[in-house]
Amino acid sequence: MMSSSVLYDHPGPRARVRNAVLSVIFGVGVVVLLWWIYRRFDEAGQWEARLWKPFAEAKTWTEFILPALWQTLIAAATGMALSLAFGIVFAVGRLSDRWWLRVPAGVVVEFFRAVPLLLMIFFILYGVPFLIQGPVPAFWAVVVGLTLYNGSVLAEAFRAGIRSIPAGQSEAAYAVGMRKSQVMQLILVPQAARAMLPVIVSQLVVLLKDTALGYIVAYPELLQRGVNDLSANYGNVVAAAIVVAAIYIAINSLITLLANWLDRRSQRRAFRVARRSAAPAAEQTVVEPQG
Repeated sequence: MMSSSVLYDHPGPRARVRNAVLSVIFGVGVVVLLWWIYRRFDEAGQWEARLWKPFAEAKTWTEFILPALWQTLIAAATGMALSLAFGIVFAVGRLSDRWWLRVPAGVVVEFFRAVPLLLMIFFILYGVPFLIQGPVPAFWAVVVGLTLYNGSVLAEAFRAGIRSIPAGQSEAAYAVGMRKSQVMQLILVPQAARAMLPVIVSQLVVLLKDTALGYIVAYPELLQRGVNDLSANYGNVVAAAIVVAAIYIAINSLITLLANWLDRRSQRRAFRVARRSAAPAAEQTVVEPQG
């Protein structure tokens, strides 16, 4: 009874049989689809050894893939750090009691959530130079665009996470004399970050994949160098795309593993803190003799 959920009914015998049959049908369908894709590529000669041979040469990795991967990681890491800072600042701004902070923060977040990311990158690269009377590097056009879009999405995630925390915690903090900035910094934001960790990780994975839009503005990231430039030299666009896709999958899997590790570590730390807090209370408990 304790392990059952109000939102989920355990399937009965007939439902389990039906689920098993559907799983088998779906699995067979996936295998057939993969086989069909393999055969179509094979008929087009995309599995020929000459198309995959460049990936066995060191020159391919040192001149194309690894430098492009480095540029992708630099842009993604910078965008992630700035997006997280942007999200926290504007989430707190949207929750402010002062309308002159809350309203502009809301306008900024909603505006950058609504504008397509590619359009922002184009505007930063081609429009901002008219304002600053100087060129904008492609790196910063990509990073700033990623920050404004993903930071706005994260701001809404943080705001939802902060609002999901029981109001009693804030009230207790105010009762002991804490200021709102202290309540946000010490109580609400850390808990919201832990609660919204899956959403944050998903958005950071999206940010990493969105660095591929940099090829539109000639930023030498993984798609530009690892697919476009490489296939232009060797004529193996499908092979190059498959290898680059595998690299993206590996990096995103590492990000997910890191997030899971941080989540488990924070849960263990919270458990240890709770045990240390409970120990003095248990020691102070006095058992009165009966009779």
